[in-house]
Amino acid sequence: MKRRSLRDRVETIVSADWNRRLFDSLIPLPDGTSYNAYLVRGSEKTALLDSADPPFEDALLEQLADVPNVDYVVSHHAEQDHSGAIPAVLAKYPDALLLCTPKAKDLLADHLGVPEARIRTVADNETLSLGDKTLQFLHMPWVHWPETMTTWLAEDKILFSCDFFGSHLSTSNLYAADEPYVEEAAKRYYAEIMMPFRKTIRSHLTRVRELGAEMIAPSHGPVYNRPETILNAYADWVSDRISNTVVLPYISMHGSTQRMADRLADALVAQGVNVALFDLAATDIGKLAIALVDAATIAIGTPTVHVGPHPAVFSATHLANALRPKLKHAAIFGSYGWGTKAVEQIAGLIPNLKVDVLGTVLCKGLPRADDYAALDKLAAVIAERHAKLPQA
Repeated sequence: MKRRSLRDRVETIVSADWNRRLFDSLIPLPDGTSYNAYLVRGSEKTALLDSADPPFEDALLEQLADVPNVDYVVSHHAEQDHSGAIPAVLAKYPDALLLCTPKAKDLLADHLGVPEARIRTVADNETLSLGDKTLQFLHMPWVHWPETMTTWLAEDKILFSCDFFGSHLSTSNLYAADEPYVEEAAKRYYAEIMMPFRKTIRSHLTRVRELGAEMIAPSHGPVYNRPETILNAYADWVSDRISNTVVLPYISMHGSTQRMADRLADALVAQGVNVALFDLAATDIGKLAIALVDAATIAIGTPTVHVGPHPAVFSATHLANALRPKLKHAAIFGSYGWGTKAVEQIAGLIPNLKVDVLGTVLCKGLPRADDYAALDKLAAVIAERHAKLPQA
């Protein structure tokens, strides 16, 4: 894509990765992604904010072909999808200085081999004059790495937010207000990447609101020209609000756990509880992460493999533990052939969740009447606990 203007002498440089379907060899990207850099030209100096993923180095340089000079390159975050093309930019502009937080300096040297002499660290709230435009650097550690910062362009009221408020979404639309899929993409991005840092993000969100930004320009996805939309969404996601929802991830090898999952889901719905059911044999983990954002309970269903939980359940449970959603309760159900330690092993996988385990239902072979009755009772216990939660 060609550079596009956000304000006078403020342009976005989008490297659209339409066909990428996996990020970090882990996160599904059903809608691709983009790597956004921003060119800010003051009356005296020029700054480039971020760069692009290494495979898009040539595309970035092509968009800079008619830019004779860059005085500063700002690295908001050292991860390669933002900083990977910085060495090529520094080679094109040999007098440019790379600006970053003190914590980013070693990371940029380690990951990219940037010479120390080319790097200048900036303090929190430090300002940099480009002439008639001023950049203010706002350190926001643990969004989502320890060295992350954002940049505030005061004269144009634009916050360049790096990963904060991003969305893995490749689109020709410049603005989020014109993009119908951005809400789910942004929530997916929050769920998969930001949710473990929910409490830290809450304090940063307060700081962002105080700026009064007219635009928020993230490093992935479209620009928010109506910032209140994404600010309100984040305020909800990082709040303590819990929904009357059970997330029910399961897998079944021979049908027994499938029958139990279906029965528990039906019983929960009959009790007035919302259910998000996920067959882990085919689930997009991003969808699972989205469902976990404000759910009250997780009910994990597994057959037994070598005495413990199925590997897919192990992986999903480990993911939930790493993402640290607001869950209050958990339950475990499943089947086994001759013996099992699935409950003990699953419980040991979720120390970060701080949940009350409301019950376990395990059956030998196919579920029978007593097992179905136990699932019905479990559903009633979950519904009773949900009724005591603060209403959204």
